[in-house]
Amino acid sequence: MSYADTVFINNCRQILSQGVWDRSQPVRPRWEDGTPAHTVKVFGLVNRYDLSREFPILTIRRTPLKNAVDELFWIWQKKSSNIKDLNSHVWDLWADENGSIGKAYGYQLGVKHTYREGQFDQVDRVLYDLKHNPASRRIITNIYVHQDLHEMALYPCAYSMTFNVTGKKLNAILNQRSQDMLAANNWNVVQYSVLTHLFAQVSGLEAGELVHVIADAHIYDRHVPMVKAILENAPFEAPALHINPDIDDFYRFTVDDIYLENYQSHKLPGKFEMAI
Repeated sequence: MSYADTVFINNCRQILSQGVWDRSQPVRPRWEDGTPAHTVKVFGLVNRYDLSREFPILTIRRTPLKNAVDELFWIWQKKSSNIKDLNSHVWDLWADENGSIGKAYGYQLGVKHTYREGQFDQVDRVLYDLKHNPASRRIITNIYVHQDLHEMALYPCAYSMTFNVTGKKLNAILNQRSQDMLAANNWNVVQYSVLTHLFAQVSGLEAGELVHVIADAHIYDRHVPMVKAILENAPFEAPALHINPDIDDFYRFTVDDIYLENYQSHKLPGKFEMAI
């Protein structure tokens, strides 16, 4: 069984059995028909994945690696906030008539800031410090920028990464304010596991742990039947992650440089509706 399956199953069972419903409260999200999208939630999930042992991708439901990595590169390489630069359609519901999601996600990572060593955006600052200041305890990105929230189509869910080098291993903490367990949980775990692997490779390090901290972990009311069906699937073993070993520049990676060997998984039992 993939360790990611174990984590996901335990998280979802906890939410379904011990979680609190928000049906008595007014909520922002809506279904396409205008009905309020209520959730059952738990507060403060913390999951740890040892990336040196296993790549944490679900097998009880398929997570499309290439689409997840494409979105990761849209944010962290292209530093874009326009869906015209993205090959999948995951952000279509939030884009304006020009394809923009405003000053969100990639936009924030691309803003340059002045440091003692010069000007860097947040991604380049991380890459610089991993090579020149690996003992630093200040290798952090943050895209939850309050003065720009009113110009974002959606406030960032996964908003902060903290990188920490211990020996020759690169560890990371992903902080997330909100997590739609069906739509986004393993999608984000896969993305930021890949990012940790890539940053480690270009910095002469090895991938260590990814710690995923979720403030509000929830399942939407209309997603509950599908989540329950997924939890009944028999897990497979985790696949092996392969990354092109010849690349030492983060900006040279493409989606085709990252692939899985022996990935077995179950298909979703149908399409599910997104709450917006």
